[in-house]
Amino acid sequence: MNFIAKDTVRINRMIRVPQVRVIDADGNQMGVLATKDALVAAETAGLDLVEIAPTAAPPVCRIMDYGKYKYQLSKKAKEAKKKQTVISLKEMKLRSKTEEHDFQFKLRNIKKFLEEGDKVKVTIIFKGREITHTSLGMGMLKRVAEELKDMATIEANPKLEGRTMSMVVAPAPQKVEKAKTEAAALAKEDAPDQTQKE
Repeated sequence: MNFIAKDTVRINRMIRVPQVRVIDADGNQMGVLATKDALVAAETAGLDLVEIAPTAAPPVCRIMDYGKYKYQLSKKAKEAKKKQTVISLKEMKLRSKTEEHDFQFKLRNIKKFLEEGDKVKVTIIFKGREITHTSLGMGMLKRVAEELKDMATIEANPKLEGRTMSMVVAPAPQKVEKAKTEAAALAKEDAPDQTQKE
């Protein structure tokens, strides 16, 4: 017994119902025909009989070049995929007592993720007795939010869960673009002037 997967399109002799509603290659309605007559019409045109609406009563079939149809479908799917912007959620872990050098390093990474269009979950991990000083963690998250105010928005406010406190920041497109422009201008100013070296 042949089982056809739900996403499989039935064509030609795979269509086993007695009658089908047929649309010809030019998109004209041919009406309801016996399936064998619809197959003859498709074969005469040198094309395939493709079931396009299997749940209709009777099912709707179209006379077309199935290979070309499959190619166009995959092309459309690829184009739709290109248009989708995939936003992933990155995570940056800090401690409530993270030292300044580490803080700046991690902050640069967060900014990089935001510039790439990703959301970032900033997590403070409390170890041992640090959990009794959650205000330090809150202060650290507030500082991160303050440092990122020019390029991000807070999507999820700080929340304590077990031994971690986290918030989610999302890129604000206009803010990110402005921050990139300002960073490029600063880098240009800081670059040594090559003409003065000669």
